[in-house]
Amino acid sequence: GAAQGRGVAADGWRVCLAHSFEELRQPYGAGDVPLRDVLRHVGLALRYFRWWIKKTRIEKKSAFIDLLCAVPLQQIYGCPLGGIGGGTITRGWRGEFCRWQLNPGLYHYETVITNQFTVCLRCKGQTIYQQVLSVERPSSLQSWNWGYCGHYAFYHALYPRAWLVYELPGQQVVLTCRQVSPVIPHDYKDSSLPVGVFIWEVENGRDEDVEVSIMFSLQNGTGAKEDRSGGHWNEPFAFQKDGQRVAGVLLHHCPAVNPFTLAISAREKAGTGVTHVTAFNPTGLGREVWQDLLQDGRLDSPTGKSRPTEKGEVTAAAVCASCRVPAHGHKTLELALAWDMPCVHFGSKEKLHLRRYTRFFGSEGDAAPALSHYALTHYKEWERKIEAWQNPILENSQLPSWYKSALFNELYFMTDGGTIWMEVPPDCCAEDLQGPAGAGLSHLLPVLREYGRFAYLEGQEYRMYNTYDVHFYASFALIMLWPKLQISLQYDIAVTVVNEDVQPRQYLMCGQTAQVKMKNVVPHDIGDPGDEPWQRVNAYLMHDTADWKDLNLKFVLQVYRDYYLTRDSLYLQDMWPVCQAVMESELKFDTDNDGLIENGGFADQTYDAWVVHGASAYCGGLWLAAVCMMCKMAEVLGDTEIQQKYLDILNKGKEAFERMLWNGKYYNYDSSGSDTSSSIMSDQCAGQWFLGACGLDQGEFEVFPKSHVLSALKTIFEKNVLSFAGGTMGAVNGMRPDGVPDTSSVQSDEVWVGVVYSLAATMIQEGMVEEGFRTAEGCYRTVWERLGMAFQTPEAYREKKVYRSLAYMRPLSIWSMQLALERRAGQALAQLPQGHTHP
Repeated sequence: GAAQGRGVAADGWRVCLAHSFEELRQPYGAGDVPLRDVLRHVGLALRYFRWWIKKTRIEKKSAFIDLLCAVPLQQIYGCPLGGIGGGTITRGWRGEFCRWQLNPGLYHYETVITNQFTVCLRCKGQTIYQQVLSVERPSSLQSWNWGYCGHYAFYHALYPRAWLVYELPGQQVVLTCRQVSPVIPHDYKDSSLPVGVFIWEVENGRDEDVEVSIMFSLQNGTGAKEDRSGGHWNEPFAFQKDGQRVAGVLLHHCPAVNPFTLAISAREKAGTGVTHVTAFNPTGLGREVWQDLLQDGRLDSPTGKSRPTEKGEVTAAAVCASCRVPAHGHKTLELALAWDMPCVHFGSKEKLHLRRYTRFFGSEGDAAPALSHYALTHYKEWERKIEAWQNPILENSQLPSWYKSALFNELYFMTDGGTIWMEVPPDCCAEDLQGPAGAGLSHLLPVLREYGRFAYLEGQEYRMYNTYDVHFYASFALIMLWPKLQISLQYDIAVTVVNEDVQPRQYLMCGQTAQVKMKNVVPHDIGDPGDEPWQRVNAYLMHDTADWKDLNLKFVLQVYRDYYLTRDSLYLQDMWPVCQAVMESELKFDTDNDGLIENGGFADQTYDAWVVHGASAYCGGLWLAAVCMMCKMAEVLGDTEIQQKYLDILNKGKEAFERMLWNGKYYNYDSSGSDTSSSIMSDQCAGQWFLGACGLDQGEFEVFPKSHVLSALKTIFEKNVLSFAGGTMGAVNGMRPDGVPDTSSVQSDEVWVGVVYSLAATMIQEGMVEEGFRTAEGCYRTVWERLGMAFQTPEAYREKKVYRSLAYMRPLSIWSMQLALERRAGQALAQLPQGHTHP
């Protein structure tokens, strides 16, 4: 209650700084058991190891998936700073700066101990309290007063904002640091900015005035070895515009590739003074800085630039905001962190790319002062927009608190998924973008010119951009919140569909050689940040995905879903020929001409370690949904010939699907008749999920009998949810009819968080609202509470001992739950008698 009185949101992810997840660290490990399973075949193990040695030891590059060096679990992360596509800096829930993604798509996991907020309290001209607001006790900067007691602080996150509340022991002063990043739906300017704002609310409970200073110290760099490479330097700055003045220090970081500037700053206003230290040694005792602040609650503010660092030397800077707070009064201090890396090379260093924010702040590398000023003078407007977006959901008493936390906090991956948002060069023409085949997309250039190119990683450990089989799930967050970025992404995929890359390469799972990319096939991904994304696609080397059954279908499903939610008819017209091409390509997988595609006897879909033979619930269901949407798109566009073609296929395919897979309770995993073909797959209704999201789940468009869908969902809830881990961990991917998890593959006995959220959305669409929430809640409680994996939701975990792929894209599918809830609320509203406004 006291926290809410200080403006801390009621819902979100909360933890006391004295808390520890230590007891949960030991039972769970990353990838040790899955690695053994995945590499159980000697040939695959040898092929992967040879490739890994060549990539990491000879070429000195990172592996797109590193099965030998998984990122260790650190249960420390909190809300990341920064907008979309300009890089991110993650703060931990104890306030530390601990995860860095400034070079596009590349992560550095390092807590930089210098980066701290320090408070100084003075009464009657004397310093009475000075404390680093950190529970750490590091070996450096030992002149500083470390070891803040975590029992007197708590952290609260509701992305894109976070709160740290410090009840200063014995001082009758409470500090609340509110952290804000410009992540605003339907905003394509401010949402691109690489900035974070820290608003410090100071409550003075004393009977006398108190002078309060907040010092923000920052190391020049990210804690990587490049910090010691030499040539880095700092300089103070002041920026004034429209009567508002901001002052601070610029920290110029000057590596050979992708140089950048960090800026720490504070807003000057009546009663608030801003002082600074241009440079100090963060590896020493820190005595000079500490005594400088202790003496008068101010810093010395020297003028001029610092000298460039020598090789092996590290430098840091600090800025301090100070004000007088009256007895039993309240004041606010506003500080900011900005970073400016406007022009970036990917790993190949072939092309120079400009980030989205350079459209508004320039690309010369001198934007940090203007970014700082803009952030400090616009954050209130950002917060108004964030609250207008979030409050209708937060104030809905029918929604559980955990769901509100999950819905917004899982959005961290929109910015912290190695995300890039690049400008198309101004001299770029349509031919440059369309590739040698010429995609014939009339609105490709206008869309990309206006909204840029967007990409995010499959996961922080799975370094492939826009992994399409996974984006299929995550895309609901984009289409609902930044629809133009989803449209842009789809145009990029459409371009790659009609082009090919005939370069041969060996695939690790089978050892066979095939070309990188075939024509009229949707790519697996648009590239590795360690190479040249968009130019060279399909970084995924495990399988030749030209024979995957789900990628083409997922393109068609997203095209119609996007049109349904945006009513962008120009987009639909452009995508229609591409949809026809990929569906024509897909038809070759219907080997017996029964209207239903067959899987190829290997793991030829997003479950890339779970073998499928013949007709399958997952791919067959996606196929029928895509065929249905082809009929609908043809109807909208007046293409009667194509409409009839796919209507005939749909009628045949529906009959075959029911005959071959329906067993009276649910759809079998596949039609092979093998020992595991009768497994209950939690994702068997994926096609119905997309149909329901587009209003194509009833009447003339009913593809799957409603009674069968409900029976399948109830079976999944009973078996995959309630009979797994006591119903507390979500839905296991595969369950045998006798209630034992399917252990036939590395993935069948995993829980995939993003799949569980999509399953929950399907349940909600079908009226099983309580079951849907119960299903999804298990994942949230497991990841965010039991395992301490906040802001690094993994792709998968097992009931015991194993998780896989931290910080993954697929859980953004939780936004399909919100779409399902909104659709239900709209239907209820539409059914009310006239004059009634509340369902």
